[in-house]
Amino acid sequence: MSSTTDTETFKLSNQALGAVMMALQESLLNELDIVPILKGFELAQTEDGLVVKNPPTVRVSNNEQITEDELTNMVE
Repeated sequence: MSSTTDTETFKLSNQALGAVMMALQESLLNELDIVPILKGFELAQTEDGLVVKNPPTVRVSNNEQITEDELTNMVE
């Protein structure tokens, strides 16, 4: 006889989806791994779904390549 474990289901809010998309865009543009950004996300449950408390920011002011350290620091 197997026991059923009740697990809570969470959905991403529009804000969290936007944060994922920003992280994806930044990593693709700079050919860097997205994993450090996603692992650094701090999530909070709201009535709208999960939100990212520390969404990444995207630089648009210059053409300098972003380093992997800078990418990781975007969410710390």
